[in-house]
Order: sequence, then structure tokens, then C-alpha cells
Amino acid sequence: MNARAPSKILVLPALYEQVAERLRQRIFSHELQPGSWIDEQALALEYGISRTPLREALKVLAAEGLVVLKPRRGCYVTELSEQDIDEVFPVMALLEGRVAEEAARRITSADFARLEAIHADLEKHAAANNADRFFEANQRFHTALQDIAGNRYLAQLIDDARKVIKLTRRDSLRLEGRLKQSLAEHREILDALRDKDADRARQHMHDHLISGRTALAKLAGSN
Repeated sequence: MNARAPSKILVLPALYEQVAERLRQRIFSHELQPGSWIDEQALALEYGISRTPLREALKVLAAEGLVVLKPRRGCYVTELSEQDIDEVFPVMALLEGRVAEEAARRITSADFARLEAIHADLEKHAAANNADRFFEANQRFHTALQDIAGNRYLAQLIDDARKVIKLTRRDSLRLEGRLKQSLAEHREILDALRDKDADRARQHMHDHLISGRTALAKLAGSN
């Protein structure tokens, strides 16, 4: 009698994928600063692994644009130029604007209640002037909107672009008055979604992303 093959096998993430995720979060938190050299030997010792999975992890991050592999010089955390930022923000604005447009057409009362709950967190963190917590809630808002839109192709493109934008986007919230401005922009997006006005939702979301880029430029100019 032949043994029955299992229909589903649960596979844990490969070691290099786990390492890539750890490094990704350290980059997003700026624990690994933009432009900094990544000490492969020190990281391998810290994680208790060989250099092979670490190097595979760095290749993944390089493909995502988060690190740069330089021949004979090693690996460095990506440092975006002003041109890089000028190029990625309009693309992200178009993509997220499309998400808001599609979400406005599909949104249900339960979906809207979920967004309102996240927005309440945004209100609370803005009132406390807590940029870090505001940033986290903002990410949840945008991700929830992607779920409502239900377009997996858009979601993939946005996730890829967002990884690059997260190298700088948190900093825009440090600009004086940006938290309140961002909150007001979210209210406009919510109003459009409540009315199921797809065109208005798209435009407000597009403008919200471009406003984030403008805030970054002002912040850079003040430093």
C-alpha cells in the first residue's frame, strides 16, 4: 500500500529571508543609517549565522533598493538623492491615488468603520505630537485601503515603492505643523470615501503623497 502524500506542507521562511526581514526593519527604523557601511562579519556574529545566508539576505535588500552592493567595497544602506525622491514620490502618488479610487468604489460600511478606527488613532497621536506612533497608524491606514481596493497588482507595486519611500518618509513628519497637515489630508480622503466619490478620493490621496514630498523638501532646506 502506497503511503499517502501530504496535501499541504508548512515550510518555515528560509534563514536568509528571516535575516532580510530583520535588516529591513533596522533600516526602516534608521538603526542602520542611510549611507552607512554594513559590517557583514559583525552581523554574522550577532545573528550566529554564516556569511552565506547574510549575503543572500543582502542580495534581496539590494533588489528592493534598500542597500547598494559595491564591488570590493562592501554593502551600504541606500541613501536617496533629491532626484531619487523627486522621482519616486510622484509614482507613489499615482499608485496610491488609484488605490483610493478603487477603494471608493468597493468600500462597505464595515470597511469604513475600520478606517475610522485607524483615523481615531491618527487623531490621538497627532494631539500628542507623537510622530512615531502617527507614522505606524498612517501605515495601517494605507494598508487597509489597499485591502479594500483588492487589486493585488497595485498592492505589489506599492509595497515595492513604499520600501524605498520608508527610507525618508518618517522624517517628513518631523517638520513643524506636518502632523496636523497630514491629519487634515486624511480627513479629506475619508470624506471622499464616505461619499464614495472615486475621483475626489484619488485626487486627495495623490495630493497627500505630493504634500509629503513638499514637507521633506522644506525639512531639508531648514537643516
